[in-house]
Amino acid sequence: MPDALIELSDVGFAWPGQAELLDIPAFTLQRGESLFLKGPSGSGKTTLLGLLGGVQKPGRGSLRLLGQELAQMSSGARDRFRVDHTGYIFQQFNLLPFLSVRENVELPCRFSKTRADRAVDRFGSVAEAAAQLLAHLGLRAELLERRADTLSIGQQQRVAAARALIGQPELVIADEPTSALDHDAREAFLRLLFAECREAGASLLFVSHDQSLAPLFDRDVSLAELNRATRPAEI
Repeated sequence: MPDALIELSDVGFAWPGQAELLDIPAFTLQRGESLFLKGPSGSGKTTLLGLLGGVQKPGRGSLRLLGQELAQMSSGARDRFRVDHTGYIFQQFNLLPFLSVRENVELPCRFSKTRADRAVDRFGSVAEAAAQLLAHLGLRAELLERRADTLSIGQQQRVAAARALIGQPELVIADEPTSALDHDAREAFLRLLFAECREAGASLLFVSHDQSLAPLFDRDVSLAELNRATRPAEI
């Protein structure tokens, strides 16, 4: 298989009636790589993540994930491809409060047979996959049947990470997931996340304003460096 997990070439995107927000000549994320992506609010980070997840389509250019051209897929095909191959950790975690911790972690396997099969192959069952991932991420077994909305912020963060990792998606996208934690807690969480990504063979794309975390990653990139739409004109 090729080494590149994500390949962008001459990708452009503009919201209707607005100037082009993204103009990215080239960008690559390697398989198994951890990448720190930084950029100020309004720079297009969330839009880029939407393109990588197939939520939006680029206006032009090539965007390939696992060798598949996302822009050529139908909306439904992109949705299926996303749930099969991408795990998300959101800034607000987006757990379903009325479900238990275990049920939240198992959700991707309800929608993706690919990830359910991988979970069973690795752990014997989806339930055991959820339990093992939560244990590896430092969550006690007695919390598995608790409602997600009864957990602390740090505990919810670990549940969100386990949900993203279950079923070994090739790509894990983390969008400001550590913003509510202090510095020591952020580093501890990241080291657990790195370990699980390595075990699953997943690439990690981590978006944050906290530049102090950047040295922990294989590579760190500024969206302003990638995006010609935000660069000052050359003289």
